[in-house]
Amino acid sequence: MLFGRIKPLDAILNVAAKKSLPRTLGAFQLMLFGIGCVIGTGIFVLTAAGAQKAGPGLMLAFAIAGAICIVAALCYAEIAAMIPVSGSAYTYTYATMGELLAWTVGWALILEYAVAASAVSVGWSGYFAGTILNEFLGIQLPAWLAAGPLILGGAPGGFINLPALVIALLVTWLLVLGTRESALFNTVLVAIKVTALTVFLVLTLPEIEMQRFNPLLPAGVFGGFGSGIGAVGAAATIFFAYVGFDAVSTAAEETKNPQRNVPIGLVGSLLFCTVFYILVAAGAIGSIGGQPIMGPDGIPFPAGSEELARQCALPQYAGMLVCSDEALAHVLREIGYSGIGNMLGIAAFVALPSVILVLLFAQTRIFFVMSRDGLLPEGLSKVHPKWNTPYIVTYITGAVVAVGAAFLPVGQLADISNGGTLYAFMMVAIAVMILRRTAPGVKRHFRTPALWLVGPATILGCIFLFLNLPFLAMLVLPIWAAIGLVIYFAYSRGNSRLGRGIVEVVDDVEGDETAIPLGER
Repeated sequence: MLFGRIKPLDAILNVAAKKSLPRTLGAFQLMLFGIGCVIGTGIFVLTAAGAQKAGPGLMLAFAIAGAICIVAALCYAEIAAMIPVSGSAYTYTYATMGELLAWTVGWALILEYAVAASAVSVGWSGYFAGTILNEFLGIQLPAWLAAGPLILGGAPGGFINLPALVIALLVTWLLVLGTRESALFNTVLVAIKVTALTVFLVLTLPEIEMQRFNPLLPAGVFGGFGSGIGAVGAAATIFFAYVGFDAVSTAAEETKNPQRNVPIGLVGSLLFCTVFYILVAAGAIGSIGGQPIMGPDGIPFPAGSEELARQCALPQYAGMLVCSDEALAHVLREIGYSGIGNMLGIAAFVALPSVILVLLFAQTRIFFVMSRDGLLPEGLSKVHPKWNTPYIVTYITGAVVAVGAAFLPVGQLADISNGGTLYAFMMVAIAVMILRRTAPGVKRHFRTPALWLVGPATILGCIFLFLNLPFLAMLVLPIWAAIGLVIYFAYSRGNSRLGRGIVEVVDDVEGDETAIPLGER
């Protein structure tokens, strides 16, 4: 049967039981963890792209994306607490809907994490070139080394984004060596990010002039399916700013009183970030203006497009928010706080490489688990004898990420990444509803409240945002899926360990595994 290969839930839960950890986390700790995971690339990098799509309606876009993330987070919390093993949405789908759909989810996650890492690399490059090189060292990076070619949405005169390429390769090398963030390092980075944004608010909110919000919705609320403009189109892009909250749900097994503390941690951190993001958008737009650059037809030029790049090269648009590669630092410089703007640029410069590392690590983890399941060549999961890391798949991933970062703009990369993320979130919501029927007796440390409402709301919200991505970004996911299906039927289905009669659950990159012959379950 095409959809008959379902990995037994009892085998997965047996491994989870062997890995049980003490419950030490409270609601406040989970909230801080969530805030640290969420605040990052999106707000530092995508503010300009979001403003070009929606103008002052960017504030509404943050609210829309945040609301969809909150319902998705509640679904993630239940299934992550119930199946606390590696593989994220891929593993959840394997245990509920079978191997074929699990393959599509894992294949989408590979795209999501790799493209997201490329997007962060491009965002880091903007702060490096604008703050570190230009403002501090007085060095103007040549145009041909600072952005991808115009034909791919880069800047006029651009050929390759060298800083983005270098940071992607550097983080890949560190990951191969086994570098991971320590709790202390993470705490320091969270403090840097939150402090930088708080200072931004303190300085920009008093500078707000209400006329800069008029018109509030220059492209409307809904720009039309596939247009990528309007408040909803911007929400589909800056959805990227919320990705990372699912890390909170993975801590459910280590949480005291998870029925109470997990939803507080998830919803609390997302509400905090949503309000924070709306205020940052208000400060940026209200202090220097954030109206989009309109085309001759009265519709904003697409973010990351060749047309917009040409307009931004003109002197009259050079200082606009929508043309900046380092939006928040640019805002502070425009209102007379150049020194503090440079410090904010340094904060982004320091903090963003850690996001690249986390994304690359997550991508290689998914790749690794799929390889160990036999769905990808087992040679990809080979562990380095000295560094004890899956170096082959890490090198491959790093090379792809570096190439994407070198030639594509951040807005396009974020849109492509969001397609895979939205698909994974939708499948998690479906998996939670299926497990409520197929495994009602399995212990749940957290139960999604009003699942009859939250589950369908997550599914419809994800579909709605996906349909409001730019048309070309929407095309990437089905094309990528079609490539994946060819690989699945040509290789993966015949080499699957589950298909060969062995259930193998992997819960650690270093190789902890449990193999159970199907006849002995």
